Amino acid sequence: MTPPSPPHMRGALARREARLAWGMLLPTVSIVALVVLLPLLAVFWISVKPVGLADLRPTQPVVRESFRAPEAAGDAGRLDYRLRNSSQDQPIHDVRLTDTLPDGLTVTDLPDMCRLDGRVLSCDLGDWDGGHRDRLRVGVVAEARFFTNDSAPGDSPPRITGRAENILTNTSFTFQNFTAIFSAAEFWQVLWVTIVYTVFGTLGALVAGLFAALLLNESFRGKGVLRGLFLFPYVAPVIAVAFTWVTLFDPFSGSANALLIQMGVIAEPINFFGQRPLALIMVIVFEVWRYFPLSFLFILARMQSIDTDMYEAADMDGASPFQKFWYLSLPMLLGILSVLFLLRFIWTFNKFDDIFLLTGGNAGTRTLTVNVYEQAFAVSNIGAGAAVAVVIFACLLLFSVFFFRFVSREEGL
Repeated sequence: MTPPSPPHMRGALARREARLAWGMLLPTVSIVALVVLLPLLAVFWISVKPVGLADLRPTQPVVRESFRAPEAAGDAGRLDYRLRNSSQDQPIHDVRLTDTLPDGLTVTDLPDMCRLDGRVLSCDLGDWDGGHRDRLRVGVVAEARFFTNDSAPGDSPPRITGRAENILTNTSFTFQNFTAIFSAAEFWQVLWVTIVYTVFGTLGALVAGLFAALLLNESFRGKGVLRGLFLFPYVAPVIAVAFTWVTLFDPFSGSANALLIQMGVIAEPINFFGQRPLALIMVIVFEVWRYFPLSFLFILARMQSIDTDMYEAADMDGASPFQKFWYLSLPMLLGILSVLFLLRFIWTFNKFDDIFLLTGGNAGTRTLTVNVYEQAFAVSNIGAGAAVAVVIFACLLLFSVFFFRFVSREEGL
């Protein structure tokens, strides 16, 4: 006789519960997926399009109407239509202008491409090249009822239509944006600067936070006040602290240069944020100073949760402070340190505002994020900016895979 065993297949009730659960979760999952994925997909889409800043608006014909009004019945007047293509590059096909003339105006001079059907003026303007501009003039004579009707051509705005491709929505794709950024000599320099800034900024913030946590984990008077002061760089507005640093290290009026000269350390002022490689070092130091409080908070919280019995046993065994840190504290902190390293690396790799406020990306401090801004808004090449953003995403994706595969020490990650 076969011994009884628990069923391995899910029953009908379990399958029905699973379908019900997925049905209830589907709206939330869909909304979250759209919020997360749509901006990312938009960046990928634009990165394979030759899109400039001027191409964000769809290409369309533009008309502006003006009227030289007659002063009395029988006087001649003129309707002027100023026409132009809104794009400097994209053509517009089958452009057509229509307008309704007010009662009391008799057309005396009509361009060849226009015709009059009752009071409706229509003109077939053909195809326009990029940057096309033209002027259309229609001669009119006013009758007496034109002045009694109290109407004007502007009461019925002209309507102009045409067909034009939208670069953003058509199905033409190109990799010229990626070719341009990878073939540029400065790209690899920018990537190297980004890696140096990210690695040293992340490690510096972690090490400084670890030392601060070790210091403030001890009991002494004023510990609470000191903890609050340590949080100042992180909670202060970045625009305020960046301006303070720029002013403090200014080569002409900065206090740091004046102090160093008075102490005899330097003979001439140093342009801390204006020369290589000092500018990059200063930006990294600013990154460490500004973001070590976050590491400090997390590490301190983890240290205070460690059982003190281990340290008491180590004291009884005669362990030195370094041995207690190396063999007791550090293994217990590896989990939170790995999480902080992951977060700080991603945030620092994406950092833009600090660098831009301190140096504007000059003096060897141009990172990939600054390059995205310059390509998109300084050079007006949205497609190239999106391509650099895709490169940033690929770099962080590779780092995340490597981190979770080889580095992570936190359970659940």
